[in-house]
Amino acid sequence: MQEPSWKIGQIRQQIAIIDGKEAPNLVIKNARYLHGVYKQWIQGNIWIAKDRIVYAGPKMPTNTTATEIVDAKGQTIVPGYIEPHVHPFQLYNPQTFADYAAQLGTTTFLSDNLMLFLLLKNKKAFSILDQLKQLPFAFYWWARFDSQTELENEHDLFMTTAISDWLERSDVILGGELTGWPRLLAGDDQMLYWLQLAKAHGKKIEAHLPGASERTLARMKLFGADSDHESMTLEEVENRILHGYAVTLRHSSIRPDLPILLKDIVEKGLNIFDHLMMTTDGATPSFYIDGVMDKCIQVALDAGVAPIDAYQMASYNVARYYNMTNLHGLIATGRFATLNILENEFNPVPVSVLSKGVWLKRDNEKVYALPAIDWSAIDSLDLDFDLTDDDFQFSMPFGIQLLNDVITKPYSVSVHTNEGKLSTDHDECYLMLIDKKGKWRVNTLLKGFATHLQGFASSYSSTGDIILIGKNTKDMLVAFNEMKKMNGGIVIVENGLVVESLPLSIGGGLSAEPVELLIEQELALKKKLQERGYHLGDAIYTLLFLQSTHLPYIRITQRGIFDVMKKTVLFPSVMR
Repeated sequence: MQEPSWKIGQIRQQIAIIDGKEAPNLVIKNARYLHGVYKQWIQGNIWIAKDRIVYAGPKMPTNTTATEIVDAKGQTIVPGYIEPHVHPFQLYNPQTFADYAAQLGTTTFLSDNLMLFLLLKNKKAFSILDQLKQLPFAFYWWARFDSQTELENEHDLFMTTAISDWLERSDVILGGELTGWPRLLAGDDQMLYWLQLAKAHGKKIEAHLPGASERTLARMKLFGADSDHESMTLEEVENRILHGYAVTLRHSSIRPDLPILLKDIVEKGLNIFDHLMMTTDGATPSFYIDGVMDKCIQVALDAGVAPIDAYQMASYNVARYYNMTNLHGLIATGRFATLNILENEFNPVPVSVLSKGVWLKRDNEKVYALPAIDWSAIDSLDLDFDLTDDDFQFSMPFGIQLLNDVITKPYSVSVHTNEGKLSTDHDECYLMLIDKKGKWRVNTLLKGFATHLQGFASSYSSTGDIILIGKNTKDMLVAFNEMKKMNGGIVIVENGLVVESLPLSIGGGLSAEPVELLIEQELALKKKLQERGYHLGDAIYTLLFLQSTHLPYIRITQRGIFDVMKKTVLFPSVMR
């Protein structure tokens, strides 16, 4: 149930504006704007009282005392863009990413709660959500039902009481994404109950079904799945539409599927654009150097999608699917005053951005930065343990081989591992996962990551535990100690010296820096990795997914080396 957005007194003032007794704060006249229901460009005037559109139509207000009047003649206005599938913890944090995205017209996020759920008790997590709600930006959230890895204490975290607390919030509008859906097929009634609980609260269910067969799609629909964002081919799009799924098309740093999918849809003449959405699916910072949802809209325009359909996929379609057109995605009376003013519909990068009645951008200049929030609820990464030579013991008969950025398989180790150094003639590195509290470790080898990387440490991972990679255990130790001094981050060490670092001061997993600076830091880090033999697409994704058991075939987890297909621990973690 949505909470009322305006109090009785505010509504009375808004009515008084219609009656001419009071003046609106802002009027945008001579507006050519997109009306999502008509699917037409409308000519008219938009009256705004603080954060709400009180009228959109042909008339001008009779009372304009102290009203700011903006003449939009010659420009085009569309609703603020909505990103329907955000992982707002990919080095950036929700506030910094929102501040960056808003300047490009994306003013609403539907965000993953997983990191907050894993790190914090609900009361503290909700304090962060409540701070974000105060910003002139719209934050909505998912409620996760699984961790997408093997945790030591998953059953203590994912409990009905904790999940129910999230589902009861009005700003939590969906359950998922369901990376653990095989549990449903295997008969897990606990997860099915959580899906039903979400439905009882009026929430949608977002599935995660890469490569799913038609049988799986049908079964998951019966379980309650409403939408999916994993289509990689036109046939997969068509199968999801056939079974009544809402389909979100993806354009991210490791799955840039959107251009091909849209081109195929256009060429086949499928009239399904009213049922499509688009997402960047939590891409890493440098992917956004040329846009967020504006980038997706441009891809759609370039693929031959009609401009109105392109904009609807990033606004009205999302709002309609999530039952939010009373607030978002539609330029009409009663909605939030969240507008993008464009030069024309063929350039989705706005010249001006109004979000909940606040000008964030005017005439291509940033005029308002979203205020920082207090992250003290997340404990700083104070590692109170040291590593010793005993920790750097590698005698595994097999290791983990990267087939691409995120897919892995086991391989037989044939190199000598006990000398503390590995040759640069091959692409095998030592790999360690260390409990951030220092209680356990998992040691193995990683093939396919780099050829000349001596020492690498990262507190950025899917669980917040520490990842060490390298050819030289001494440099790996130096990298760990440097990362420890930084209270979190990513460090590359060579010959005992730091050659690159990226600080992550919020809990060891998030940067407090503006995204513009973070992009520069990430690009510098990736350049150093590429110089040392990393040849895949996105090293940050590789770090994130090393532990992710929703992907095949073998993972390094808190419980040990884990066989995803057999759901068994092959080698358990070692207590320190």
